[in-house]
Amino acid sequence: MSSIMEQKKQLVEEIADKFRASQSTVLVDYRGLDVAEVTELRKQLREAGVEFKVYKNTMTRRAAESVELGELSELLVGPTAIAFSNEDVVAPAKIINNFAKDHEALEIKAGVIEGKVATLDQIKELAELPNYEGMVSMLLSVLQAPIRNFAYAAKAIAEQKEEQGA
Repeated sequence: MSSIMEQKKQLVEEIADKFRASQSTVLVDYRGLDVAEVTELRKQLREAGVEFKVYKNTMTRRAAESVELGELSELLVGPTAIAFSNEDVVAPAKIINNFAKDHEALEIKAGVIEGKVATLDQIKELAELPNYEGMVSMLLSVLQAPIRNFAYAAKAIAEQKEEQGA
């Protein structure tokens, strides 16, 4: 009997560690998805480096309370799967939100963004942001614009001088 209790304590600690380590976490109700759809969702998440697991709600509640995320307890009813991302804050929200658009049975319950409980609306806003590569691309584009404009102006002046000299 004590070994079962020990296993449960270890599981609660494992979940708590994942909550602590993750940049973002998304809780979903996957009721109504068939095996093929869940497999496809897992594949997309795995490719983005996101861990997707189903835990017992009681274990998840205890883990959430231990890391001061007790607000999640009321949402942990029914079948709940959790997507943990340690590197990309946007990836789980984006993938799950896009998947939910095509599969109405998938319902986002809530999430945790950098240690703070996030509402459904905040998760959806996060899903609309570009990923890390997209943000870097946008930043580089903004940084290059003045240089590019200067180059175009210098080229136009050079062409103008060339026409006047010819």
